[in-house]
Amino acid sequence: MIKRILICTDLDRTLLPNGRQPESPGARATFARLVARPEVTLAYVSGRHRALVEDAIREYGLPLPDWVIGDVGTTIYQVHAGEWRHWTEWEQDIATDWRGLTADDLRPLFADLPSLRLQEEAKQNRYKLSYYLPLQTDIDALQREMLRRLETQQLAAGLIYSVDEATSTGLLDVLPAHATKLHAVEFLMQQQGFDYANTVFAGDSGNDLPVLASMIQSVLVANAEVDVVEQAKTQARKQGTMAAFYLAQGRFLGMNGNYSAGIVEGVAHYHPDIRVWMEQDREQ
Repeated sequence: MIKRILICTDLDRTLLPNGRQPESPGARATFARLVARPEVTLAYVSGRHRALVEDAIREYGLPLPDWVIGDVGTTIYQVHAGEWRHWTEWEQDIATDWRGLTADDLRPLFADLPSLRLQEEAKQNRYKLSYYLPLQTDIDALQREMLRRLETQQLAAGLIYSVDEATSTGLLDVLPAHATKLHAVEFLMQQQGFDYANTVFAGDSGNDLPVLASMIQSVLVANAEVDVVEQAKTQARKQGTMAAFYLAQGRFLGMNGNYSAGIVEGVAHYHPDIRVWMEQDREQ
């Protein structure tokens, strides 16, 4: 029996059933029983900022996590007894990428690019510069130009593009190069004594791809868009990490593999001992 396991999951359209596909009845309750086990450490990994993560927890009746990696990997909070502690160690780790500058300092670099529209101030932070853009934008050309400007300023940065399906809007985040979901999860693993064998990550969208294609055991929920599925498979094959990638199929415990059903299916795939427990729990 595994002694400790770190379960990291994206929120929107991964744990939260706020996509177009249906949620299996009882799936979130099954997920809640799984993460309530004493050997489980739970981390939410989301593009949302803290207030929106708290909103999701209340609205969907989610278990309170032990950790929250928010703002697309630019913030980490430790959650204990309802108290949220901002983990400054993480911000110190990523700050060197921008040589002392902040997201506010970077705004003038892109002010003349017509396709970019700044997101609301609540969605910005010290190390996250976020934009909306039309879906018809030539995203590859735009990202090349933005990266050229950043490199000219000797700034190590990454660009994360995803799509808000609810509004059919493109989302683009400018982050320090190390401020990805992948590096944030790896930082949490290292600091808390977890490794690749006892960590599982679940996601559904473009900004989850770096983790989905990494050496971290990952699951792509069944409701993920077809293009994300293909990109995840392509990147995992290229990096030689297909053994650490799982696409939820459905049918586990009679569920459809969407959202939380896909998460528990993925955990069961990597950890047969947990699978046995969940099957027994379901029968009871």
